[in-house]
Amino acid sequence: MEELNQRFEQSQQQVKTLTQRPANEHLLSLYGLYKQAVSGDVTGSAPSMFKMAEHAKYQAWKALSGLDAAECKRRYVELVDSLLKKHG
Repeated sequence: MEELNQRFEQSQQQVKTLTQRPANEHLLSLYGLYKQAVSGDVTGSAPSMFKMAEHAKYQAWKALSGLDAAECKRRYVELVDSLLKKHG
């Protein structure tokens, strides 16, 4: 588990080094996986549809409800690794 935590933290730094901005779907996935990993299931009600960015982020997080932190961290690391290969 400690190795996964270290890789998760490292991936958070590596994602900032991408030379190209990832597609919105990847950004939303990263956001949702990160939030689920560190905060657990989403709480509160969804932001207004008129606040499109906030609403999309909420939905990306909510879609991961029930996943445990370790699985979210593993998926986050895998996604960052694939983005680094693609946009490194």
